[in-house]
Amino acid sequence: MKKHHLRIPGPTEVPDSVMRAMQTPMLNHRGEEFISIFKHVSEEIKEVFQTQNDVLIFPSAGTGAMEAAIVNLFSPGDLILSFPNGVFSERFAQIAESFGANVERIQVEWGKPVTPDTVRERLTRDTNHEIKGILFTHNETSTGVLNDIKALREAVGNHPAVILVDAISSLGAVDLKTDEWNLDAVVTGSQKALMLPPGLGFISLSAKAWTMVEQSRMPKYYWDFRAAKKSLEKGQTPYTPAVSLIFALKESLELMKKEGLPNIFKRHLMISGALRAGIKALGMKLFVDDRWASPTVTSIEISGCETQNFSKLLKNRFNITVAGGQEKLKNKIMRIGHLGYVDKMDIINVLAGLEMALGDRNLYGKGVREAELFFEKGEMGQ
Repeated sequence: MKKHHLRIPGPTEVPDSVMRAMQTPMLNHRGEEFISIFKHVSEEIKEVFQTQNDVLIFPSAGTGAMEAAIVNLFSPGDLILSFPNGVFSERFAQIAESFGANVERIQVEWGKPVTPDTVRERLTRDTNHEIKGILFTHNETSTGVLNDIKALREAVGNHPAVILVDAISSLGAVDLKTDEWNLDAVVTGSQKALMLPPGLGFISLSAKAWTMVEQSRMPKYYWDFRAAKKSLEKGQTPYTPAVSLIFALKESLELMKKEGLPNIFKRHLMISGALRAGIKALGMKLFVDDRWASPTVTSIEISGCETQNFSKLLKNRFNITVAGGQEKLKNKIMRIGHLGYVDKMDIINVLAGLEMALGDRNLYGKGVREAELFFEKGEMGQ
């Protein structure tokens, strides 16, 4: 038997207690017991979003939540500004485009963040306020870049466009102050930092966003926020919820509350920093600069077809599963996920696997030792 070490940026590993919660006997989803649970998780999830606004929960992948945000806030022909710097920021733009929005893309080099100056420069020229919405991706999973949402929001200033944030691979692992930063719609999915299996999508909405919902003319039925809000007031969903995942969500939120958001954010920064220190010690090249490196996924440059072979070696010899690059980065980078249910020893494990997979015995222990030193300095507050 080999223990499986899942080091991809989602789906992530799930705590045993969360898995056990899913085995709770099925309930009537319209009965009082389930309504009580759903009301509870609908309130508790607000703490993770750092919002006082309602958070809608749909049975869906994160992409479903992205689509739901688009079709509820906009109308065909609306001008939406996008800053693609990877696969998933581009996906957000494609979703909007597929429903008839007029999407203006300002392309950003993959591996680099969106800069406040880029945002500010474009909005300064929008003197007639034709731009109705702005799409930001907090953590670009395909490259391992973290965009500074606070700075980007400040660059928007008083422009009336609604701000939509894809926080699918960041929320619950990286600080994102929905209300304090004045973000209108934030979406995430269950299979990342929330430590759940895939299948739940979450959307928080500001009062300004709800005004847009009332004006939206894009087609929707299952995703209709008005129906979801009406049902939420009764502790229900418009259609059948993912009952077992709601049981699991209750347990995962309790685990997160026990650890505390500040400690969770610190843990992810420590893990990311230790992994990057270890990779550098092995002489491997990181794809993203430390200044905007993601706390949840790290990309390593590996040229040509070596990526697939290297990933297979980690899988076959050590049962460590990592992710490859996507689209233009296919066979160019390897991505290591470290979010949600992840700790120090998970990083030590993957670095030891990398050392052995490289096949140079002179490297044995170098990455692990550098990571351990990083952890020690962090624990000492240095």
